Amino acid sequence: MSVNKVILIGNLGKDPELRFTSTGSAVANFSIATSEQWNDRDGNKQERTEWHNIVVWGKQGELCGQYLAKGRQIYVEGSIRTRSYDDKSGNKRYVTEIVAQRVRFLGGGGGTRMAPEAESSGGEEIHGSGGQPPFDDDIPF
Repeated sequence: MSVNKVILIGNLGKDPELRFTSTGSAVANFSIATSEQWNDRDGNKQERTEWHNIVVWGKQGELCGQYLAKGRQIYVEGSIRTRSYDDKSGNKRYVTEIVAQRVRFLGGGGGTRMAPEAESSGGEEIHGSGGQPPFDDDIPF
């Protein structure tokens, strides 16, 4: 048995980038920051921030592109995926991403593109296509 499940609560580092495949499927890409704090042996406060690349497909991706903005706090549930590509110089590069199956808009904090229902309910949950990319060889990244 194996499990590939990630749950994150963090803040967007920049506005989402929304693109569409040649077949019209939406895909949103953005990064979120999560931070942890602790006291070292000397009692000094320490902090470490991790950045996570998030990919959201389908209608859920469209809604993220429409309503999320830099600084906004969100909940993301998904799985870890690593993909490779060749850069312009022909070098193989690897990218590790979180493919979101569930996104929930949390508190304010970023931009003014908040969904009215997200503001009034304290959080709006969005479900997409199960986080699975469409069968399309023409993914725009």
